[in-house]
Amino acid sequence: MDEKQIALETFGSGYNCAQAVYSAFSEQLGLSREFALKSATGFGAGMGRRQHVCGAVSGAVMVLSMLYGRGESEPKEQGAEAYRIVRSFLAEFEKANKTIICKDLLDGCELLTDEGQARFEAENMRGWCTGYVESAVEILKKMIG
Repeated sequence: MDEKQIALETFGSGYNCAQAVYSAFSEQLGLSREFALKSATGFGAGMGRRQHVCGAVSGAVMVLSMLYGRGESEPKEQGAEAYRIVRSFLAEFEKANKTIICKDLLDGCELLTDEGQARFEAENMRGWCTGYVESAVEILKKMIG
C-alpha cells in the first residue's frame, strides 16, 4: 500500500487528518506508527479543533521537518533550507485548495460548537477533509519522491 492509501485508510478509520498524513510516512521516516499517531494527535482539526492550520498540512510539515529539519548535528543553514521546503509545500497546498486554514477550508463551520458539529455531519465535511488529506499526501509525494 502506498502512502496515499495508508493515509486515506487511517483517516477513514477515525484518526484525525494530521495523524493520517504523518503516520502514512512513519515507515519512511523510521518511526513507529504508534509514535506518529500519538505525536500528531493534537494537530487535528486545526490544532485541538481550534481550526487554525489544517491538520493535514500540519502532518505534512511534520514529515518535512523529519526529513529536512535541523537537529543537533546539522548546521544552522539546514533550518533555513527546511523553512524553504515547508514554504514550497504550503504554496502548493494553497494553490490546490485556496488556503491552509481549517476553518476556511470548511466554509466557516465552527467545530467547537454543537451547531458546527451538526453541520459538519449533515454536510459530510469529513469527506471534504478526506480530500485535504489526499491533497497533502500527493504534494508531499511529489516533493520527496
